[in-house]
Amino acid sequence: MPSPVPPSRLVVVRHGATAWSLSGRHTGRTDLPLEPPGEAQARGLAARLAGHRFAAVLVSPLRRARQTCDLAGFGDGAEVVPGLAEWDYGDYEGRTSAEIRAERPGWSLWRDGVPAGETIGDVCRRADEVVKLARGHGGDVLAFGSGHILRVVAARWLGLDPSFGGSLALGAGALGVLGWEHEEPALVRWNDDGEDPLST
Repeated sequence: MPSPVPPSRLVVVRHGATAWSLSGRHTGRTDLPLEPPGEAQARGLAARLAGHRFAAVLVSPLRRARQTCDLAGFGDGAEVVPGLAEWDYGDYEGRTSAEIRAERPGWSLWRDGVPAGETIGDVCRRADEVVKLARGHGGDVLAFGSGHILRVVAARWLGLDPSFGGSLALGAGALGVLGWEHEEPALVRWNDDGEDPLST
């Protein structure tokens, strides 16, 4: 007899816009604050998530994620999780994809990686720990982080290769819901930056 379906979902939220996200620069460990549009995105999340009870709130140690968490109204009691830090882009930190491709035509982060930074395997191991942590709670979990790490978390929630994250665009201030379809992990909602309440 199959085991019962875990009741918990993982709601992931990408931080609001920063100067580098607005200009398309890879922002790994550079600890940038939100720009005013990012602050507005974060405040907008408060209304969207209001009234929903979370068993736990997890947040990246990076300032942009912590600010988003705070402005969305979930800063009190949030657990800082180092594994939610963004991909370490190494030598490509602060550069745009176009700049990198001028030197490496056809370059893809998901396929080719970065020099002097984390491998996709490194990021995958961190994502697996986040998934394990989220599934260990007895209810829905909310996690604030950066785009690429959350895309890998989603791929791993689904049991897929971390490179599948390359197909899961996630805009600044957008959320995704990782849940279940019967006994199988499922992508319930993704890249949602609208104003619909979470319960719909």
